[in-house]
Amino acid sequence: MFGIADYGAFVAAIVLFLAIPGPGNLALITSTGKGGIRGGLAATLGVIAGDQVLMWMAVAGVAALLAAYPTAFHAVQWLGAAYLAWLGARMLLAKPGAAPILNIRPRQFFRQAMFITLLNPKAIVFYMAFFPLFVDPARHQGFRTFAFMALTIAVLTFLYGLAATLLTHFLAERLRANPRISQTLEKLAGVFLIAFGIKLAVSR
Repeated sequence: MFGIADYGAFVAAIVLFLAIPGPGNLALITSTGKGGIRGGLAATLGVIAGDQVLMWMAVAGVAALLAAYPTAFHAVQWLGAAYLAWLGARMLLAKPGAAPILNIRPRQFFRQAMFITLLNPKAIVFYMAFFPLFVDPARHQGFRTFAFMALTIAVLTFLYGLAATLLTHFLAERLRANPRISQTLEKLAGVFLIAFGIKLAVSR
């Protein structure tokens, strides 16, 4: 299909990768908890936008450029780590009853999720290594093949984000009845964000 080898396996692999815990998933969950369904969907669109940029950068060979200039790669890596750690620290230091760390405007949720996605340069390398696994050299159609792969990832990400948003919103409505649990979960989210930041900074 459009030069993609084993399209079913391609879809299954993307769904599996979406379900792996990471900063993008955490941003989606916390955005839903603070901004409801609109916040969660805005964050989902932010993740999609960031992914699309990274995918087309990978297709354009940016991964090879980063490999040739490791200093640039690590600079972006450290920038992403600092951003995640900053968000996590704000959550940990927030006082009970304080204004939400994540802005309640959907536009802000979108922007934050997009930045979290974009500031992970290893995603470019991942796409650079992942795409060739499912490209059929005999039936490859150039731009159409990559465009269809990118569209498939965007649709699957939206469906996954919608499901996660609805589930998180359902649970959040029940957690709001107990402020102590909500505060504990926010602190836990902050710890995870800092941990993701440290992992991104030290990984090579």
